[in-house]
Amino acid sequence: MTSPRRKELDETGNKAPHEPLTAYYSDEPGRRLWLRAMFDRTASDYDAIERAMAFGSGAWYRNRALRSAGLARGMRVLDVGMGTGLVTKEAVAITGDPSLVTGVDPSPGMVGEAHLPIGVETRIGTAEDLPCDSAAYDFLSMGFALRHVSNLAKAFDEYFRVLAPGGQLCVLEITRPAHGVGVAALKFYMRGVVPMIARIVGRKGESVELMRYYWDTIEACVPPAAVIAAIERAGFANVRRDVELGIFSAYCATKPAA
Repeated sequence: MTSPRRKELDETGNKAPHEPLTAYYSDEPGRRLWLRAMFDRTASDYDAIERAMAFGSGAWYRNRALRSAGLARGMRVLDVGMGTGLVTKEAVAITGDPSLVTGVDPSPGMVGEAHLPIGVETRIGTAEDLPCDSAAYDFLSMGFALRHVSNLAKAFDEYFRVLAPGGQLCVLEITRPAHGVGVAALKFYMRGVVPMIARIVGRKGESVELMRYYWDTIEACVPPAAVIAAIERAGFANVRRDVELGIFSAYCATKPAA
């Protein structure tokens, strides 16, 4: 049965992607503080854990998803929630010019661990209040960070604002499977195996907690229909969700040209 809270999120799009996870923090303001501090402290472990948990396939998937969403040579790109720059690097490889790519993230620690090509600009900021001019980019990407925004509607309103007319949106996310067997399998891997990987390859004990939190946000997140509704509500057209293996979602859309 759908909870009143989940129904509210589905219908309005004006809330966080999931309700507060009180095992980690007490409320929404607490979430922002907890997340920023956690990412700052574990940033040096992030890339090693990502490579191990994705079996080295992450770069290939990110590159293909960006190209499928319309990213091409010469486009001006904003990568939101850039973290350590995993999506940012693929954007540089596709556009062919580091100076065309800008990354934004609220965690100075994560940005500091992003070893990017010379010319890429990085800024500290949030999805809901981007430190960017309006209509300044041809393409906006976000890689596996939508679950961490505080307000879906504000985030997509900002994405719409900073994209130029005709600009493309590509939001990558891990989505809770639709069926029970898939949920159980993914939960076993994300909640059991991935924290073990973090313990083995990471140097920070808190990286294990971050990886457990990673699954908990996937499990609690609003369904894809709510994300699509929020994108459409912001004014985007041609909204679609491309799915790989039933769990990797690429939400793609276009800002109308007129």
